[in-house]
Amino acid sequence: MAQVDGAEVAQHNTKKSCWIVLDSRVYDVTSFLLDHPGGAVVLLKNAGTDATTEFKKYHPLTYVKQLPAGSDLGPINPNTRTKLNKPKESTRPPADEFEAEKQIPHVSLCVSCPDFEKVAKSVLPRKSYTYASTSANYGLSLKGNLEDWGRITFRPRILRNVGDVDARRKIFGYSSPHPFYISPMGTLGAIHSEAELDVVRGAVRKGVHAVVSTASTRSTAQIADCHKEELQRCKGSPTELFFQYYMPVDRTKAIELIHIAKQAGYKGLWITVDTPVLGKRTTDRVLQAEEALAVGMDEEPASTWETGEDNAFAPAMGGRPGAGQLSPHTTWEDLVWVRKEWKGPIVLKGVQCAEDAKLALEYGLDGILLSNHGGRQLHTAPSSLMTLLEIKTYCPEVIGKLEIFLDGGLRDGADVLKALCLGATAVGVGRPYLYALAAYGAKGVERVTDILAEELAQGMRLLGVTSLDQLRPEMVNASRLLNEMWRPDSFSTRSKL
Repeated sequence: MAQVDGAEVAQHNTKKSCWIVLDSRVYDVTSFLLDHPGGAVVLLKNAGTDATTEFKKYHPLTYVKQLPAGSDLGPINPNTRTKLNKPKESTRPPADEFEAEKQIPHVSLCVSCPDFEKVAKSVLPRKSYTYASTSANYGLSLKGNLEDWGRITFRPRILRNVGDVDARRKIFGYSSPHPFYISPMGTLGAIHSEAELDVVRGAVRKGVHAVVSTASTRSTAQIADCHKEELQRCKGSPTELFFQYYMPVDRTKAIELIHIAKQAGYKGLWITVDTPVLGKRTTDRVLQAEEALAVGMDEEPASTWETGEDNAFAPAMGGRPGAGQLSPHTTWEDLVWVRKEWKGPIVLKGVQCAEDAKLALEYGLDGILLSNHGGRQLHTAPSSLMTLLEIKTYCPEVIGKLEIFLDGGLRDGADVLKALCLGATAVGVGRPYLYALAAYGAKGVERVTDILAEELAQGMRLLGVTSLDQLRPEMVNASRLLNEMWRPDSFSTRSKL
């Protein structure tokens, strides 16, 4: 295939003809603009340029296989690279107090999880910080996640021998020194250059398990290989990786994705069930509109450039999945064929009511993750704590038969302790790890783990317990949340779904 001149590539920089260079090859992505999971805008910003660096923030390079047939126009002539365009810049408002350039504080000066967000905001591009911090509509779901932890209080016991405490906990038989894990987070390449690899390195060094997003910047196999390499270097507590699974509409692709995770050695499948469609990310919408204006897409219908977040094969920060990537047609019956393809533990990620918790038990699931997707999906969705209390009230038989996980809004080791008192197996931590990664890489991941572990151990001593099996519901006062809990006239697992 003949080499393509850089000057010719540079001329194809409009929505009518859009070429980009990826890894020294030229691709015509014109027909793919409106199908791109990250939206048309990001491609048009890089039209006629070498987009390799920007591309690798969001996708493994193997994603080029998803481009339509005939897109590959051949290698670029290396002697003509200087003739390529430079990427278009987005408009942005004046910098605020955290976006001003300043020296990053030493990681030891971050002494609680909220400290990392301030530092991350000072180092991240506006688009990356928007992706990390955004929530659905005008933020009530996220607000509830954060506030509900503080509405549960402890009932400490005194004069107990609490000299030594043991916070070890198993997830599906895999032990960890910590009863919390790193939640799945997509497109971390836009947050830090080492992305998921530094998350894994930090996790292994501190013995914390991690759930890896389908929408990762690095490939499923690369992340698993990094995990194995780090385990060989470290002699601490072994950790495991679990795979967070977005189920594509196409059954063949869905099965292929399961097999990829299985072959890479992931120990459990965590199926995301709260994203049949994407929620409205309001702050994202504003940024997307600004970017559309910057590349001349303002005359197009909004649906052609507005973007969402998650994608099963081609994640894009702030990008809406392309057709066939998230399925509004998935039902409980699909779990039957998933079980045939995956023989290990299966968790439903995104359970938000007691009826679905009981159905998960009836359908033979191994665990449930109570979550509202970090407040990013349904406006005014219940916090995971509220859902846990609903389950304890209306179908307590689920607790003990399923492993129950929570995430959303946790910012302190004492929050972990509250969830465990109420029957949770372990708790997922997302944004604190993401912000720490942005500012400090793997060292930030380690630091968050140390902070949470210290706060948890301190909380156990002050509560009057020395091991997690001593925790009981009566050790916390959840009356404020219980008083607001939904009270149905009747409860049935066979209610309308």
